[in-house]
Amino acid sequence: MDIPTIDSFRIARERDDLELAPGETFLAGGTWLMSEPQPAVTGFVDLTGMGWPDLEVTDDGLRIGATCTIATLVAFARGTTAIAAPSEWRAVDTFEQAAEALLASFKIWKTATVGGNICRSFAAAAMVALTVALDGIAEVWTPGGSIRHVPVAEMLTGNGTNDLARGEVLRAIDLPPCALESRLVMRKIALAEYGRSGAVVTGRTDADGTTVFGITAATQAPVVFRFEGVPDARVLESAVGAAPGYYSDPLGAADWRRNVSIVLAERIRRELVSAA
Repeated sequence: MDIPTIDSFRIARERDDLELAPGETFLAGGTWLMSEPQPAVTGFVDLTGMGWPDLEVTDDGLRIGATCTIATLVAFARGTTAIAAPSEWRAVDTFEQAAEALLASFKIWKTATVGGNICRSFAAAAMVALTVALDGIAEVWTPGGSIRHVPVAEMLTGNGTNDLARGEVLRAIDLPPCALESRLVMRKIALAEYGRSGAVVTGRTDADGTTVFGITAATQAPVVFRFEGVPDARVLESAVGAAPGYYSDPLGAADWRRNVSIVLAERIRRELVSAA
């Protein structure tokens, strides 16, 4: 849609260009910004001119540039990009499944960015579910030239809110090798077949036996549980049932979200046990 309040547009090409003037906001893919009125916004600062690499495979894991499109991330998982994932990164197989949890067509995938999806911070954000499941660490550029690092699970503070201060920019998300090498299982549910996810639950077992479960979409902010091994059914049910932040909206009641999260977590637990 047209955004009639916009009277300026500029492309950021270096860090100094990221200083926001009054009324300006950052733009990456813009799929959400262009979807509804932005009455407080008078200017866009396009981040795609920064030239950040989409994906970098290093000894420290996978670095996803904030301006990497969801389509590029899916292509990486399919093995159709110039950069290949190491064969031991089993969790990469789940990337496409996570993208499909985003209520959007493949056309949107070509424009929507991983960073934009995370920064919009909706409870049902698909890239939030993925990066939280894999212990993603957000690299945030702050005004004045500093950098801070925060787990994606802690960066989000509510449904549509996060801890980014005005002028701060999400530069990249780093996924560690230990998580990428794990067996990752993702399950989701929605009230309608093609509806927005009402609950997304993930579970993985690392090489050292640590088991990590994550809940998104069902709770206003991500919830993560860590166990020394695969927990028994009662322990997991108690943890998931007591998770904070279950909420109600037209796409699901809080008690439904809580109950389906318990069911999905148990299904994942059984899969992890059977694969051990």
